Amino acid sequence: QVQLVESGGGLVQPGGSLRLSCVASGFTFSNYGMSWYRQAPGKERELVASISSVGGTNYAGSVMGRFSISKDNAKNTVYLQMNSLRPEDTAVYYCRAYYFNSWGQGTQVTVSS
Repeated sequence: QVQLVESGGGLVQPGGSLRLSCVASGFTFSNYGMSWYRQAPGKERELVASISSVGGTNYAGSVMGRFSISKDNAKNTVYLQMNSLRPEDTAVYYCRAYYFNSWGQGTQVTVSS
C-alpha cells in the first residue's frame, strides 16, 4: 500500500528557511506527480505546490517565489524548500501522490519569533 513519511518541520523565525522531505513507497514513484498540502488550525487543508511526473511545477499564489518543490526519483523523495517563511505559513504539512488518496502523518511547521 501507499506509504508517505514527511519530515523536516520545526520551529523557525520569520524570514527563515526549512526543507521538508517526504519519502514514498508502495507505488512506482517516478510515474507519478506529487503534491504538498498544508492545514493550519481551524482551516481547511490547502494545496501548496505540485510537481508532475515530468517535472512541471505549480504553486499556490501565497507561496509563489518563496517555496520550491522538487522530486528525486532515485530516492523516492519529494522535497519542499521553504524560504522567507511567514507566521501565516504555520501549519501541518502533508505530501500526497497524484491519484492516490493516502496521507502521511504530516510534519509541523511553526513560524514564530
